[in-house]
Formats: sequence, structure tokens, C-alpha cells
Amino acid sequence: MKLILASTSRYRRELLERLHVSFDAIPPGIDETAHPNERPGPLSLRLSVEKAAAVSEAHPDAVVIGSDQTATIDGLQSIGKPGTHERAVAQLRAASGQALVFHTSMAVVRARDRFQRTITVDTRIRFRVLTDREIEAYLQAENPYDCAGAAKCEGLGISLLESIESSDPTAIIGLPLISLASQLREAGISIPGPLASHR
Repeated sequence: MKLILASTSRYRRELLERLHVSFDAIPPGIDETAHPNERPGPLSLRLSVEKAAAVSEAHPDAVVIGSDQTATIDGLQSIGKPGTHERAVAQLRAASGQALVFHTSMAVVRARDRFQRTITVDTRIRFRVLTDREIEAYLQAENPYDCAGAAKCEGLGISLLESIESSDPTAIIGLPLISLASQLREAGISIPGPLASHR
């Protein structure tokens, strides 16, 4: 059975590789603009479903994974990918001594039989009080400009934290693999399966 990751994220591709399944990666090409007054959690869930659905329309027999992640500071101020060094510095200064909540949503769909499973996993990370020197050293080492909140916890970013709370440790990176493995089994995909090349 064909498996497709509806994403261009290298982090999600690397995570999916851990399950030893063969898959293709196809960009979903959807508009990711938030609706007026749309909260970060519901936004991530809506976008994960829309990403999976967009790819599933062209591949109705395939199992398609869509995922999206949003983040807030203390559940209030929405925070995205910095994109630049200056924005990353500003985000980390704002996060110093604060908690960030990451909402990682995922949808697993198959259009042929209307199979759909969705989930949102919240991860709460609390930053230490950070000095500008620590922020600069971290950014120079990791270049986490494509990570929400400039928080790359799988690398040196872990040293900036006091704690991480989550039911699924891979959710913070971009895919909740505990839930994904269960949903793929429900869809009829064996985990683990034979590892094959993917693109």
C-alpha cells in the first residue's frame, strides 16, 4: 500500500524514516493563512487535514499523512518560524524564562474509503532565563530559523530548557510517532515494514 507524506519538511521525513516504512514526500501546496480569530491549536489541526486531503485527492488509494505545528508563549501569543537571525533573537529573548506550548496536529487519510484519523499533541517546554551570549551561541550552532520559536530541541536547544512535558516525545520535532504508528496500523500499513528508498 502506498504511503505519502504531504510535506516538504526534512524533519518530518527524518522522523517517518524511524518507522521503517517506504514512502514518498509530496508538497501539499495549500494556503496556510490563519482564519480571522483562529486559535493556534485548531489552526494546526485544520491545516494538517487540508494538507493530507490536498494530496489524497490526486492519490485516492494511498495513505496520506498531513501534519502542522503552531506554537504560543504561555498559551497566549502566537509564535511562528523566525526565518531570520534577528527574529530568532527576538523570539528567544521573549521566551526566556517562559513556557512555549507547541500544538502538533496530524491527519492520516485515504480518500478511496474515506479513512481519516486525526490528533493534536501538545508539548509544553519551559526555557531557562537566557543570556544574549547563550542565545547567540545557540543560533550560530544550530541555525534554527525554520523551527517555530527557533526551538530546535533535538539539538543544542535542549540545553536552553528547564523542562519538556508531552505524551509523545517526537511531537515537538514535527510528527507524533506513537500516534502515527497506531494510525498507520489501523490503515493497514505494517509497522515496522521493510525500509526502502523514498523521495
